[in-house]
Formats: sequence, C-alpha cells, structure tokens
Amino acid sequence: MRVFLDYSAIGFIIATMKRQQLQSIQADLAKKMVFISGPRQAGKTWLAKQLMSSYPRTLYLNWDNRQDRELLEQQAWDRKIQLLVFDEIHKMAGWKNYLKGVWDTRHPGLSVLVTGSARLETFRQSGDSLAGRYFHHRLFPFTPAELAAAGSSYPLDHYLTRGGFPEPFLAENDTEANRWRRQYLDGLIREDILNYENINQLKAMNLLVELLRHRVASPLSYQSLSEDIGVAPNTIRHYIDILEALYIVFRIHPHHASIARSLRQQPKLYFFDTALVAGAPQRLENFVALSLYRQICLGEDRDGQRRQLCYLRTKEGREVDFIVVREGTPVLMLEVKSSETKIDPNLQYFHERYHFPGVQLTAELRLEHAAGPLQVRRLLDYLEQETLLF
Repeated sequence: MRVFLDYSAIGFIIATMKRQQLQSIQADLAKKMVFISGPRQAGKTWLAKQLMSSYPRTLYLNWDNRQDRELLEQQAWDRKIQLLVFDEIHKMAGWKNYLKGVWDTRHPGLSVLVTGSARLETFRQSGDSLAGRYFHHRLFPFTPAELAAAGSSYPLDHYLTRGGFPEPFLAENDTEANRWRRQYLDGLIREDILNYENINQLKAMNLLVELLRHRVASPLSYQSLSEDIGVAPNTIRHYIDILEALYIVFRIHPHHASIARSLRQQPKLYFFDTALVAGAPQRLENFVALSLYRQICLGEDRDGQRRQLCYLRTKEGREVDFIVVREGTPVLMLEVKSSETKIDPNLQYFHERYHFPGVQLTAELRLEHAAGPLQVRRLLDYLEQETLLF
C-alpha cells in the first residue's frame, strides 16, 4: 500500500525551490552535457522534467525501463530532439564510452542531460574520460535554506524527525514517514548497492549501516568497525566508499593545512537522511552537516571555486565540529550546541591561535550575541540563510 501524500504540495515546493538552479543548469546545457546526481528520491527526475518543459522537443530515457533501454542501445531517437535526458544510465556497461560517443557525434542543437543516484563523476572509473564534456550539479534533500528561499518554514524538530527527503518530510504523520524510510533503506542496500557492485556479504553491509547510525559525528575507526563486523578494515573502507558513492553517507576530514601535524586523520561520517541517525546530539549535528554541505556543493557547482567541509581536532582532544575551507583557505568555524549560550572554549582556542572567525549555532537560544569575530546564533535562523559567508 502506497503512503498517501499531498503531491500538489510536494510539487509546489520542489518547483519553487528548483528555479534557483534552473537558470544555471539551462545555461550549462547550451555549452556541455549536464550531470545531475544525488541521493535516490531527492527530486532529480522532477527537476529533469521541469527542464524538459523549456524545450519543444524532448526525450526522456530511463535505463531501468526495458523499452527505454532498447532505444538507448540502438540510439534510435529523432534528430529533431532538442533535449535528450538519460536517467540512471550509469547502470549501463560502458556508459562513459556511450555518452562520449553520443556527445561527440550529436546533431546541431542537441542538449544532453544525465541524471543518476550515484556520484557520476567517479562511478566505475574504467572507460574513456568525459573530462571537459560536462558540468556537474548535485541535488540533495531539503534543507532550511532551500525551503526558506521557496517561502516555506518548518520547525527544527520537523527536520530532525523527518529528515529532508520530500516524501517523508511532507508525509501525513511520523508513522508514514517511518514506513517510507524502512522501505527506502532496504531498497538502497538490496538494489542500488547490488547494481553498483556484486557484493556477496549483504548481511555485513546491513550491519555496517546500523553501526554507522550510532557513530555519526565521531572520528571513524575502520579497525574498530572491522572487529565489530568480522571483516577486514580494507573491506570496511571499501563498503563505506560504496555508501558514499551512492549518496547514502558523506565523510568530512580534519583540516590540517594550518595546524600541521597536531590533528588526527580519522574522518567523521554523516548521513544524507538525518532521521536515520541515532542519538539526539548526533542527529542535530548531522542536520547541520548536511545543511552546510549542501551550501558548499551548491556554491561549488555554480562558480567552480573549490570548497571543503572539514573539522578541527587536536591530539589533546580540542575539537570544533566544522570548518569551511575555500580554495585552501579556512573561511569559518562552526560549532553545534543544543542550548549552550556561552562561546565554546574550543572556538575561542582556535580563534586565538589561528585567527579563524567562528559561529556557535545553538538550537535553543533567546538572544544572539557576539564577541568580536565569534558569534552565537540561533541554529535554524542561521541555516535558513541562502547566502552565507562561504
């Protein structure tokens, strides 16, 4: 039985929000192929069909559809087509060579859009390079900045309990959202991962995902996970690489360019679905991580400047949750708190030693305040800003 949803509400929010990306994607389509990647069910197909509405003659082909697959293999489309959309084509053997051939022999006036629920720029590295032939845009679950720009506002608790994927976010109640999440996660592990790579230890992958839900926001030990699951550390690392390639999780690494060898090298891991995370403080930090990561990727896709979301941690245990790095230069530290109003001592420490500006994002805060370049801000209000310093 399908979960009942108000699809008119979903459509309105997605349509309004995506107009911000629409113009830059349309401009890119006139120059090169465009890749749109992101988690499954984040709205990529909806965005593709919005783009199609701007062209008189379009064709949408999904590799998962048998009839579409035959057209794809035969390249049997009308030369009058102006926009050709390939969905999930990364599941096709030799897809990079295929796209290279389509692009290099295309008829005048043809634009090509490629969408998929995997990191298309790295998926299955073999095959001819597509370098110089495409622009890449990433589409993530809802974040406060996206919805605020669309004229919608939701309480913090809604983001934490529902996550940001359109269906559970706009479901009638938490029960329906939870039913969607269970089916979504099962589908990712049983279908997407098997399509990505023939893994014969699905039980180990299921256990890994379950353990990772409880280890969000902490430095990640591949050795510890390997001991818990009973597989080699390199296998754990490989499995997490797959989860990351399929937009199930993302990792951030310690920033060390300015702090040299005083930092540990273990990454921290976060989920694209915040509601999957176990533990209230961890879920809050995951929510902020996803919101910041989306802002960074959006900016990078638009202007090409390299941005990174990292964290700070010394051997002595001093830590700040996030630092945004732009073109190798630290721009801003961010620390996440539930209710603390005083500036965190670690923010103060890193600022005094390395002169990084910082913001403490506090979920429950009456009055915002600042001490020079260090600020204490309301978490949700801050994340609703579309244009931040970075």
